[in-house]
Amino acid sequence: MTGNRVRYSKEQKEAIVKRMMPPNNESVKQIAKEENITEVTLYKWRKEARAAGVATPGNGQTSHKWSSQDKFLIVMETFAMNEVDLVEYCRKKGLYREQIEAWKSVCLKANGQAFDQAKQLNGALKEEQKRAKQLEKDLQKKEKH
Repeated sequence: MTGNRVRYSKEQKEAIVKRMMPPNNESVKQIAKEENITEVTLYKWRKEARAAGVATPGNGQTSHKWSSQDKFLIVMETFAMNEVDLVEYCRKKGLYREQIEAWKSVCLKANGQAFDQAKQLNGALKEEQKRAKQLEKDLQKKEKH
């Protein structure tokens, strides 16, 4: 391939990525068609924005169908906001405070469930290890007789 690459200004790139963000949440396919930019390029830009901590669903869907990653990024972005700032953020992004609160709750509980499961599995493992030891002892007794 020869160097037919198009260079996009930082401002143009930011404006297009912003279209993938709430409240616009335009799909990559739609933006690609309108701007005559390849979908691969747009997905790369979206990935870079996410890596920088920006929620960019870019799937044209409503917020309840966004990825866990995008919801988590919004929770992180709003975590330390006071009520006034949060309401303003929600207004700008086209979200409801209750949605963000629900996502925050899920995020906060996520590791608790894993910890409880690990605790339960460790208990079951110890029980099985005890049982195996007991069976070995019983087998050794039978072999002696």
